[in-house]
Amino acid sequence: MRAFVLHPDLKSDRKRRLPEHGLAEAVSLAGALPDMDVVGSEVVRLARLQPGLLFGSGKVEELKERFLALDVGLVFVDGPVSPVQQRNLEKEWGVKLLDRTGLILEIFADRARTREGVLQVELAALSFQRTRLVRAWTHLERQRGGFGFVGGPGETQIESDRRAIDDQVIRIKRQLDKVVKTRELHRAARRKVPFPLVALVGYTNAGKSTLFNRMTGADVLAKDMLFATLDPTMRGITLPSGRKVIASDTVGFISDLPTQLVAAFRATLEEVLEADLILHVRDISHPESREQAADVAEILASLGVKATTPMIEVWNKLDLVDPSLQAALVAQADGISGVYAISAITGEGLDGLLAAISQHLDDEKTDVVLTLGFAEGRKYAWLHAEGVVQAEDQGEAGYRIDVRWTARQSARYAGL
Repeated sequence: MRAFVLHPDLKSDRKRRLPEHGLAEAVSLAGALPDMDVVGSEVVRLARLQPGLLFGSGKVEELKERFLALDVGLVFVDGPVSPVQQRNLEKEWGVKLLDRTGLILEIFADRARTREGVLQVELAALSFQRTRLVRAWTHLERQRGGFGFVGGPGETQIESDRRAIDDQVIRIKRQLDKVVKTRELHRAARRKVPFPLVALVGYTNAGKSTLFNRMTGADVLAKDMLFATLDPTMRGITLPSGRKVIASDTVGFISDLPTQLVAAFRATLEEVLEADLILHVRDISHPESREQAADVAEILASLGVKATTPMIEVWNKLDLVDPSLQAALVAQADGISGVYAISAITGEGLDGLLAAISQHLDDEKTDVVLTLGFAEGRKYAWLHAEGVVQAEDQGEAGYRIDVRWTARQSARYAGL
């Protein structure tokens, strides 16, 4: 399908980003859909939004002529579009129109592969559909009779449509609850395994999956494309120090991520909340790398990630930086605690990053003495599996065990 991308630049709502960079990201979003041919794009500067058509009537007519000349079938407006505006613009231009939330939902629906991912996208789409149902449809005043089991007498069409959506939402949430319970069982089992969890997070297309593949030897889809990774992937890694850890690759973040998707994918992103260490992967070659990092920080905070969770900042895509600036960038990263400049493609800087991961996970250890009864076999086995037992004596009532462990291991033991 031939598509055209519009990025509204409202003077009263200027964000920290340049509109030209916003347009470039919007074009990448549109290009992330299969069989999409972006034939044109434009920043539309607005003094104020028009309630009925979003843009002024003159601009609407100008764009109509361009769309006809280019044989455009889809227009992507990079921002919120009200249902009334969408209906009016589609009628004026004779095209299908998607706003930012609608397009991201389309991308997620195309990329979801696991049952959980499909259900989460469907749930988010229904939530989005319900909000547009309330505000826009032209037949809302129409009423119909009912028999009580479909809709009460005189129920308006909107109430019937809302009821149908709500029924689907309830059905999907029930299915998701089963999936989430299974995930929690897996997570609980993993807590008993003596391997820390390292979660990779970052803006979409920052190179997380490429880094994940290089670290783990996995074959996760890694493309120069927004939202190439949707369903989370976990793999074991043996660090150079010999320590074993579990790495988790997650869905990429993006500015103005639809609230419906944040809510729907919260269960998936809970892996980040469980992490012993977070790797924040940044595309350091991107002109708005700093702004992207701020967006990631906001989303992590909204998810409830604690400020005390250890984090390493990874400046990725060093190979795309101008060669004359690479040395200065590496020196700058070396001068900041917890920051490492790498190229996941070439492997440059990876040894230093892996060493830093080992160092972060080698927490300060303390010595304690535990007393266990013979009936507490589960705790006894866990202590030995963790490798924290220094010495033990067996008495008439049970065991006296000398333990050396980290605060993380102590917390996990307390939860057994």
